[in-house]
Amino acid sequence: QVQLVESGGGLVQAGGSLRLSCAASGRTFSSYAMGWFRQAPGKEREFVGRISWSAGITYYADSVKGRFTISRDNAKSTVYLQMNSLKPEDTAVYYCAADTTIGYISSSRYAVPDEYDYWGQGTQVTVSS
Repeated sequence: QVQLVESGGGLVQAGGSLRLSCAASGRTFSSYAMGWFRQAPGKEREFVGRISWSAGITYYADSVKGRFTISRDNAKSTVYLQMNSLKPEDTAVYYCAADTTIGYISSSRYAVPDEYDYWGQGTQVTVSS
């Protein structure tokens, strides 16, 4: 079992920055990959990015590449989403998720919500124009 709790959301002006945190508990944090997703009202959940268990590999959606950075601190059991140059279209509820699958995972699965076993409750990010 893995429990995930996001924090750090809020209201920010376009062009600003926010850093989201996701604290994990339960299963050994350094043993699984983590992802970030977001969901805007009336839209499907959208992949934002993913980081491997060792933090050696990150993968981003094209819509956030170059603006968002995912990192993790395995000693603190926490994953971060640094969001810069925010745009109004980044407004959404942001979720962190854990992928506890053991072994090789095709990159084609990274953006698929069903690949992830555990989810946080989400944190609201609102970007004003």
